[in-house]
Amino acid sequence: MEKNKHFLVAIYNDHDDLLHGVEHIRHEGVKIHEVYNPYPVHGLEHALGYKSSFMPKAAFLFGAIGTTCAITMQVGMMGYDWPMIFGGKPAISIADFVPVTFELTVLLASFGMVGTFLVSQNLKPYKVPRIFDIRSTNDKHVVAIDLGNNKLSEEQIKTLLKEAHADEVYRKDFADQQSEGSFLSYLVDLFNNGVTVSGRKLR
Repeated sequence: MEKNKHFLVAIYNDHDDLLHGVEHIRHEGVKIHEVYNPYPVHGLEHALGYKSSFMPKAAFLFGAIGTTCAITMQVGMMGYDWPMIFGGKPAISIADFVPVTFELTVLLASFGMVGTFLVSQNLKPYKVPRIFDIRSTNDKHVVAIDLGNNKLSEEQIKTLLKEAHADEVYRKDFADQQSEGSFLSYLVDLFNNGVTVSGRKLR
């Protein structure tokens, strides 16, 4: 069975049942594709076995780049390119460089984290979202399991989900990934139809 096309979808009404259910089916060797919640569920990331996010490392890296660029720019401008003396102070004064250095550090760290998140999660502005169950935006917890990524059969996984107190279990198949088009075609559609119409096409 091909991966990323055939899924079992389990619906939970209660987040406590969801947590215990996720722990149970993962203990039985089932790999979970993703869990979608209408609100944050404390402890779910640990139940799913997620590792610590790399975003703090990305923030430090981009912040360090911002600090380096700010100090280099100010030393080059004030110390060598156009040195000016204010009230007898030295042209290169680290204390005077603090405000600009702070601002550029925060600017690059924030933009860097946003860019890193968008790229790592493949969040293109023209990407067609895959919605397993629209009720996950209201009041249901949705567990998606890729059948092609598990050794157990569909019936075995269904049985495990029911044992894990899932309120509803059904299969959802996706055809070959729909063509997402190009960024240029997205921009043309955006200018022709506007944000609202173009946004509805993604649903």
